Amino acid sequence: MTLREAYGYGSSYLESQDILEADLDAWYLLEHVTKRSRSDYYAHGEEQLAPVQIISYKKLLEKRGGRIPLQYITEQQEFMGLSFHVNGEVLIPRQDTETLVEEVLKDLRPGMRVLDLCTGSGCILISLLTMCPGALGMGTDISPTALAVARENAKRLGVQADFRKSDMFARISGEPFDCIVSNPPYIASGEIESLMTEVREYEPREALDGGADGLDFYRILAQEAGSFLKEQGGLYVEIGCDQGRQVSALLREAGFSQVAVIRDLCGKDRVVRGTWERQAGRRDFG
Repeated sequence: MTLREAYGYGSSYLESQDILEADLDAWYLLEHVTKRSRSDYYAHGEEQLAPVQIISYKKLLEKRGGRIPLQYITEQQEFMGLSFHVNGEVLIPRQDTETLVEEVLKDLRPGMRVLDLCTGSGCILISLLTMCPGALGMGTDISPTALAVARENAKRLGVQADFRKSDMFARISGEPFDCIVSNPPYIASGEIESLMTEVREYEPREALDGGADGLDFYRILAQEAGSFLKEQGGLYVEIGCDQGRQVSALLREAGFSQVAVIRDLCGKDRVVRGTWERQAGRRDFG
């Protein structure tokens, strides 16, 4: 089987399994097995694959045909121009979340401290520290296996960060932060069963389930983040596209000012940000 024949086979097979973007997924799997670039493919499309490559490619196609996400098969996902290791213990980084990183980068400066809650693969924090050299960061997650992935990514990408196990703010200590960022679980519990199979069956449920109305974690963030932020510190959260009004109200009620909703490249509400105004009667960080 040649490179060209393998790609044609893969595309047809995935299309027969009703996989969206079958051609693209077939290519990424072929690239993963052969380590050949697009230019190599066009220049050497008639080159024969080794028997072991054909066997491996077909096995990966079967996995994708069974709705295992492409990123969990290749164990890679690009985010903010960086390549992250991912597996079934972490949410797959998505382009939508780049809007969150870009918003934080507008304010982040060398020497500032940033806290990333629900860090998962570490893609948000690692991207911020890569693109703002000199910034300092802590990432937390309730899942030890997710933290192992984040630490591996930080090591691979040459980033120094403090990753620790914590249920939201439960084990956070030290000096207050200039920025707190989070992409928390925000899918309403009753909506999870309606998600596409790749998400519902394979991505970690604890990274998706935001409670009955999807707002549980935003309530925690709104009520507790101020105790861990410097005066005029920023809180930045990713949201579902229909949650801008509710999350903005939570932040305002908790004492945040300059609350704003930021849209992603598709024009959908994607990020809510606010500035902490320390008020009399609120407990200090400590």
